[in-house]
Amino acid sequence: MRKHSGTVVLSLIGWILLAGLSSGQDNTAQTAQEPPLRITVREYLDRMAGGWLGQMAGVGWGGPTEFQWNGKIIPPEAFPAWKPEMINQFEQDDLYVEMTFLRTLEVYGLDVSIRQAGIDFANSRYPLWHANKFGRRNLRAGIAPPDSGHPAFNHHADDIDYQIEADFSGLIAPGLPNLAVAFGETFGRLMNYGDGLYGGQFIGAMYSYAFREKDPRTIVEKALAWIPAESQYAECVRDILAWHREDPENWQAVWQRINEKYQMDPAYRRFSCSQENGFNIDAKINGAYVVMGLLYGKGDPDRTIEIATRCGQDSDCNPSSAAGVLFTTFGLSGAPEKFTSALRRNVKFSHTEYDFDTLLRVCEKLARQALLRGGGQIVWDAAGEEAFLIPCPVPAPRPAERCWAPAPPTNVRYSEEEMAKITEKEKD
Repeated sequence: MRKHSGTVVLSLIGWILLAGLSSGQDNTAQTAQEPPLRITVREYLDRMAGGWLGQMAGVGWGGPTEFQWNGKIIPPEAFPAWKPEMINQFEQDDLYVEMTFLRTLEVYGLDVSIRQAGIDFANSRYPLWHANKFGRRNLRAGIAPPDSGHPAFNHHADDIDYQIEADFSGLIAPGLPNLAVAFGETFGRLMNYGDGLYGGQFIGAMYSYAFREKDPRTIVEKALAWIPAESQYAECVRDILAWHREDPENWQAVWQRINEKYQMDPAYRRFSCSQENGFNIDAKINGAYVVMGLLYGKGDPDRTIEIATRCGQDSDCNPSSAAGVLFTTFGLSGAPEKFTSALRRNVKFSHTEYDFDTLLRVCEKLARQALLRGGGQIVWDAAGEEAFLIPCPVPAPRPAERCWAPAPPTNVRYSEEEMAKITEKEKD
């Protein structure tokens, strides 16, 4: 996404406990707890690797089109041809920013405080845009999270940023969407609020369900139940599900309906940071295009990426999210050779300590911790093969927040001791 230029905070374990309580809200017909999922560790590793590969494939293929078509469908002749070398996306902020969050979890554990997560994000050195940029600027100025992502301090709080960085949260929480949502409370609030936060939590929940389900529509429907039903983000996803049911073949007709409501209607752009030249970095419309790719792609990797790209706007981030979720359903071993033949597994992602294989090892380590934290078990079969036994929590979203009518900020700042740990300063 290369674009225009002392508070009381619940820990991860607290959010996990909250996610196990009933809230009385339900976005889908999912009301009863589902049976546990049993997945071998070997299969988990393959499918988690597929999720990372899908992100790389989507952002690599859509990259040349990014923000070249705003409020327009990309014509088929402008959709780039795939080249196997496109998979090697080691300089993409769609990937390396979320690896900052993985590193924080690796060093400090699953119960890391949001304040420590903010310090680590403040010390990142890569260029940023939109909600990320201003969230990090706030942190470096001493505005502690969650205020760094609060609309009073961040006029980009409904932007796409955490939505494109939340993939990790579901990949290390297989079948445990409550944990993926909880990670959003720690990392998504560094830069986002309301629909901007829900976009990332929805994406994370989809990745979690991609270890349980194969059907893209089922994944979308079940993930939707984890965000507030009265939010505009949830409304947007419900619209697409309904429009897809009415017209399951003509994605361009549904694109027009999305554009009319979520691009042209000011009621759905009340906190958009820009409305010039059709540009729309809001999480809702770009999340809509992720869902479009999944539903109309019908499980086909090429078609999923093409549709999510041709919807326009942030047309590298959106196919990256869609392909990441889809590839998680079939894994690295099930990916077409065109996406694996040129993969360079020993090159570090920019600004990180991780190459592809190191990334997989770190995710496995964190997934084992998350499994036990989420009430799962590690078991072995008669042949000695290791497997995860994963419970499935009942959705329990919180009441909706709105960037245009937010709750008051906490107005709590970092202490002098904490500020001493923030060594990176603003240069502009």
